[in-house]
Amino acid sequence: MELIDTHTHLYAKRFDSDRDEMIERAKAAGIATCYLPNIDSESIPGMMALEAQYPDYCVPMMGLHPCSVKEDYKKELAIVREWLEKRAFVAVGEIGIDLYWDKTFFEQQKEAFIQQAEWAVEYDIPIVIHSRESIDIIIDLIQQMKEPRLKGIFHCFTGTKAQSEAIIDLGFLMGIGGVVTFKNGGLAETLVDIDLNHLVLETDAPYLAPKPHRGKRNESAYVSLIADKVAAVKEVSTETVARVTTKNAKKLFGAI
Repeated sequence: MELIDTHTHLYAKRFDSDRDEMIERAKAAGIATCYLPNIDSESIPGMMALEAQYPDYCVPMMGLHPCSVKEDYKKELAIVREWLEKRAFVAVGEIGIDLYWDKTFFEQQKEAFIQQAEWAVEYDIPIVIHSRESIDIIIDLIQQMKEPRLKGIFHCFTGTKAQSEAIIDLGFLMGIGGVVTFKNGGLAETLVDIDLNHLVLETDAPYLAPKPHRGKRNESAYVSLIADKVAAVKEVSTETVARVTTKNAKKLFGAI
């Protein structure tokens, strides 16, 4: 059974003490590939080093996270652009809008999102979207772009049925992570009506660990727990969830 972690920060400092062992656990759990979203210029060296150590297993994206959009965001965007020009990446990410922590740079976050989405179209690669407290805003921005070539993932989807339908209409996928295992998360109920063909699996490690590890450090091996829960919700086998979501991920990231 082959699984893919479409969103995991394996370069994070919280893995410094046992990163190699953690990756071996992921491999043992059937995780075939780990896709690494970038945060900002500070995360690039560690991410690229991980790719060098685990080629074709740890696969980097390039982008500027909305929480790193500050006064100097244009300088940060210039670095993203330099890397996109320098070599190929599977996606532009993690990009988007975050209105949970700080609304100070909301307009700048929108500008950074649109700019990076345009680069993704230019390079014909998907975008991976961070949409905390901003799903409707981002749906609206994508609709306004009127760009049929734009594709990607709404990472850490926890939205409503109506939002899922709007995302599907745009031709985007939804990333399902540990929240689906939370008792009062509400995501399991929403997933009942969403076809597996619109889903991919993710951990967002080291954050948002699924039960029974909730509140502890997350890691990529736990994709298998997320797959089990999605299978239970959809009343299908875990093998079916793995097969469909892995195919969805490979197709999006150009691996098939």
